[in-house]
Amino acid sequence: MDEHCWIDTPLGTMYLAIRDGALHEAGFVETWARPVLSPDADAAAEELSSEAEFVRDAVAGYFDGDVEAIEQIDIDPDGTEFQRSVWQAIREVPAGQTASYQQIAQAVGKPSAYRAVGTATGRNPLGIAVPCHRIVRSDGGLGGYGGGLDRKQWFLEHERRHLKLSKNGHD
Repeated sequence: MDEHCWIDTPLGTMYLAIRDGALHEAGFVETWARPVLSPDADAAAEELSSEAEFVRDAVAGYFDGDVEAIEQIDIDPDGTEFQRSVWQAIREVPAGQTASYQQIAQAVGKPSAYRAVGTATGRNPLGIAVPCHRIVRSDGGLGGYGGGLDRKQWFLEHERRHLKLSKNGHD
Protein backbone atom coordinates (compact mmCIF):
# COMPACT_ATOMS: atom_id res chain seq x y z
CA MET A 1 0.00 0.00 0.00
CA ASP A 2 1.39 3.41 -0.95
CA GLU A 3 0.85 6.32 1.40
CA HIS A 4 2.23 9.81 1.58
CA CYS A 5 2.34 12.72 3.97
CA TRP A 6 4.09 16.02 4.54
CA ILE A 7 6.01 17.32 7.52
CA ASP A 8 6.77 20.95 8.24
CA THR A 9 10.40 21.17 9.33
CA PRO A 10 12.74 24.04 10.22
CA LEU A 11 14.15 23.64 6.69
CA GLY A 12 10.89 23.55 4.74
CA THR A 13 8.14 21.07 3.97
CA MET A 14 9.23 17.45 3.48
CA TYR A 15 7.35 14.95 1.36
CA LEU A 16 7.33 11.34 2.59
CA ALA A 17 6.17 8.41 0.45
CA ILE A 18 5.69 5.15 2.33
CA ARG A 19 5.38 1.82 0.52
CA ASP A 20 4.22 -1.21 2.49
CA GLY A 21 5.29 0.41 5.77
CA ALA A 22 8.79 1.38 4.60
CA LEU A 23 9.99 4.81 3.54
CA HIS A 24 10.15 4.81 -0.26
CA GLU A 25 10.94 8.45 -1.04
CA ALA A 26 11.60 11.57 1.03
CA GLY A 27 12.72 15.05 0.21
CA PHE A 28 12.03 18.74 0.48
CA VAL A 29 9.10 19.74 -1.68
CA GLU A 30 10.78 22.79 -3.24
CA THR A 31 13.89 20.84 -4.32
CA TRP A 32 12.16 17.63 -5.36
CA ALA A 33 13.28 16.47 -8.82
CA ARG A 34 9.79 15.53 -9.97
CA PRO A 35 6.28 16.77 -9.24
CA VAL A 36 4.66 15.55 -6.04
CA LEU A 37 1.16 15.95 -4.76
CA SER A 38 0.52 19.14 -2.90
CA PRO A 39 -0.10 19.00 0.85
CA ASP A 40 -3.55 20.37 -0.01
CA ALA A 41 -4.45 17.33 -2.12
CA ASP A 42 -7.40 15.21 -1.03
CA ALA A 43 -5.04 12.35 -0.14
CA ALA A 44 -3.47 14.51 2.59
CA ALA A 45 -6.59 14.08 4.66
CA GLU A 46 -6.45 10.28 4.49
CA GLU A 47 -5.68 8.41 7.66
CA LEU A 48 -2.21 6.88 7.74
CA SER A 49 -1.48 3.28 8.67
CA SER A 50 0.35 2.72 11.94
CA GLU A 51 3.53 1.93 9.96
CA ALA A 52 3.29 5.20 8.04
CA GLU A 53 2.61 7.09 11.27
CA PHE A 54 5.76 5.50 12.72
CA VAL A 55 7.81 6.77 9.76
CA ARG A 56 6.28 10.26 9.99
CA ASP A 57 6.81 10.40 13.75
CA ALA A 58 10.44 9.24 13.47
CA VAL A 59 11.20 11.96 10.92
CA ALA A 60 9.46 14.55 13.10
CA GLY A 61 11.41 13.22 16.10
CA TYR A 62 14.67 13.72 14.22
CA PHE A 63 13.87 17.39 13.69
CA ASP A 64 12.78 17.69 17.33
CA GLY A 65 16.22 16.54 18.48
CA ASP A 66 16.10 12.73 18.54
CA VAL A 67 18.70 12.58 15.78
CA GLU A 68 18.96 8.79 15.96
CA ALA A 69 15.20 8.27 15.38
CA ILE A 70 15.67 7.91 11.61
CA GLU A 71 17.80 4.80 12.15
CA GLN A 72 14.64 2.91 13.15
CA ILE A 73 12.88 3.57 9.84
CA ASP A 74 12.64 0.69 7.38
CA ILE A 75 13.53 1.82 3.87
CA ASP A 76 12.52 0.57 0.43
CA PRO A 77 14.04 2.86 -2.21
CA ASP A 78 14.10 2.09 -5.91
CA GLY A 79 17.64 1.81 -7.22
CA THR A 80 20.29 -0.44 -8.66
CA GLU A 81 22.02 -3.02 -6.49
CA PHE A 82 25.09 -0.76 -6.31
CA GLN A 83 23.03 2.30 -5.35
CA ARG A 84 21.21 0.37 -2.65
CA SER A 85 24.53 -0.87 -1.24
CA VAL A 86 25.83 2.72 -1.14
CA TRP A 87 22.67 3.95 0.55
CA GLN A 88 22.90 1.17 3.14
CA ALA A 89 26.54 2.06 3.84
CA ILE A 90 25.54 5.71 4.28
CA ARG A 91 22.92 4.63 6.83
CA GLU A 92 25.72 3.10 8.88
CA VAL A 93 27.49 6.45 9.38
CA PRO A 94 26.48 7.46 12.92
CA ALA A 95 24.57 10.65 13.60
CA GLY A 96 26.89 13.59 14.18
CA GLN A 97 29.76 11.99 12.25
CA THR A 98 30.86 12.13 8.63
CA ALA A 99 32.47 9.79 6.12
CA SER A 100 34.08 10.51 2.79
CA TYR A 101 32.89 9.25 -0.56
CA GLN A 102 36.07 7.16 -0.66
CA GLN A 103 35.29 5.58 2.73
CA ILE A 104 31.83 4.63 1.47
CA ALA A 105 33.40 3.15 -1.69
CA GLN A 106 35.64 1.03 0.53
CA ALA A 107 32.66 0.01 2.69
CA VAL A 108 30.82 -1.35 -0.36
CA GLY A 109 33.91 -3.24 -1.56
CA LYS A 110 34.70 -0.96 -4.50
CA PRO A 111 37.53 1.28 -3.25
CA SER A 112 38.18 2.96 -6.60
CA ALA A 113 34.49 3.74 -7.22
CA TYR A 114 34.30 6.92 -5.16
CA ARG A 115 32.94 8.90 -8.14
CA ALA A 116 30.21 6.30 -8.63
CA VAL A 117 29.50 6.58 -4.90
CA GLY A 118 29.11 10.32 -5.40
CA THR A 119 26.67 9.73 -8.22
CA ALA A 120 24.68 7.20 -6.17
CA THR A 121 24.64 9.62 -3.24
CA GLY A 122 23.30 12.34 -5.51
CA ARG A 123 20.47 10.04 -6.59
CA ASN A 124 19.47 9.20 -3.03
CA PRO A 125 15.65 9.25 -2.91
CA LEU A 126 15.59 9.18 0.91
CA GLY A 127 17.17 12.46 1.90
CA ILE A 128 16.58 11.92 5.61
CA ALA A 129 16.61 8.16 6.29
CA VAL A 130 19.70 7.75 4.10
CA PRO A 131 21.59 10.67 5.65
CA CYS A 132 23.75 11.67 2.70
CA HIS A 133 24.38 14.98 4.46
CA ARG A 134 26.96 12.99 6.48
CA ILE A 135 29.03 12.28 3.36
CA VAL A 136 31.82 14.77 2.68
CA ARG A 137 34.86 15.12 0.46
CA SER A 138 38.13 13.47 1.49
CA ASP A 139 39.53 16.88 2.45
CA GLY A 140 36.62 17.41 4.85
CA GLY A 141 34.82 19.89 2.58
CA LEU A 142 31.06 19.55 2.42
CA GLY A 143 30.89 18.52 -1.23
CA GLY A 144 27.46 18.69 -2.82
CA TYR A 145 23.96 18.25 -1.48
CA GLY A 146 20.72 18.14 -3.46
CA GLY A 147 18.87 20.11 -0.80
CA GLY A 148 21.51 22.86 -0.79
CA LEU A 149 24.70 23.26 1.22
CA ASP A 150 22.96 25.42 3.82
CA ARG A 151 20.70 22.47 4.65
CA LYS A 152 23.64 20.06 4.74
CA GLN A 153 25.44 22.30 7.22
CA TRP A 154 22.25 22.67 9.29
CA PHE A 155 21.80 18.87 9.48
CA LEU A 156 25.38 18.32 10.65
CA GLU A 157 25.18 21.06 13.27
CA HIS A 158 21.73 19.85 14.41
CA GLU A 159 23.02 16.32 14.96
CA ARG A 160 26.18 17.41 16.77
CA ARG A 161 24.28 19.83 19.00
CA HIS A 162 21.64 17.28 20.03
CA LEU A 163 24.13 14.46 20.54
CA LYS A 164 26.22 16.75 22.74
CA LEU A 165 23.12 17.75 24.72
CA SER A 166 22.06 14.12 25.22
CA LYS A 167 25.56 13.13 26.39
CA ASN A 168 25.47 15.96 28.92
CA GLY A 169 22.10 14.76 30.26
CA HIS A 170 19.96 17.45 28.66
CA ASP A 171 17.22 17.22 26.08
